[in-house]
Amino acid sequence: MPSLLPPSSARAAGLLAALALVLVSTTPAFALPGGGKTPRAIVEADSDLPPPVTGVDVVEHLGEPLPLETRFQDDSGEEVRLGTLLSKTRPTLLTLVYYECPMLCNLVINEQVRVMRELGLELGKDYEAVTVSIDPKDTPAQSHERRRKYLQSMGLPQTAPWHFLTGTDENIHKLADAVGFKYTYEPSTKQYAHPAVVTVLTPEGSISRYLYGTSFDRKDVKLSLLEAAGGRVGTSVDRIVMSCFKYDTATRRYGFYIFGFIRLGSLAVFGALATMLIYFWRRELKKGATT
Repeated sequence: MPSLLPPSSARAAGLLAALALVLVSTTPAFALPGGGKTPRAIVEADSDLPPPVTGVDVVEHLGEPLPLETRFQDDSGEEVRLGTLLSKTRPTLLTLVYYECPMLCNLVINEQVRVMRELGLELGKDYEAVTVSIDPKDTPAQSHERRRKYLQSMGLPQTAPWHFLTGTDENIHKLADAVGFKYTYEPSTKQYAHPAVVTVLTPEGSISRYLYGTSFDRKDVKLSLLEAAGGRVGTSVDRIVMSCFKYDTATRRYGFYIFGFIRLGSLAVFGALATMLIYFWRRELKKGATT
């Protein structure tokens, strides 16, 4: 059937049809009629990131107390109350791990040992440490061997206050829930999926700070201990340095605190002026005494 449109109009209609075809072919699927978002499973499969593990997280409970009445077994098999292991005068590094963990727990503890060696603070004098297994099948004998190995690697005696504890599933969950340590057991692999974190406790047993990952910055660990202790541990220099750093909740690290540095500088200037005034005052007194 011959076209009823003039040749120029037919060419224009053809161009419009071709343009519409190109637009349709380049339009994302979700913009087409009946289209929808790409399923999450396909997005995760195309990405380089593994899918998140359900039930594994850290819910921060800053300032909240631990269940100090919960009971565990120490490395000798004796039942102990958690509250009796805290010194009441020193902060504590708390780690939740399990002894049969194939990788992550060892990374966390080994890094903790490295940082503890380099802190410039003394275990037992400035801070203490408690490690609790989240696996109720772990035994005091395993606690004893782990404790012996780590203290030996730090060159510390077996009397050093780093407590390794095991316990019942009920008490483990009470402690983990109070800390906000969310973990889950994977029956297919017979392993626990859990976060990598060290919790810093105040001498009274409240949560002061969380240190995340398997690589800890020595400065962050030291400042978090000084902060948890309320300045009651460390040297005078440590406490002065602490005033020049502030915890950044966005980066979860301690950053340079300009106002603390200004205060420190003001004190230094005041001290210099006071010293100079005393010097001139004493010189004037000597002059007066000789005339």
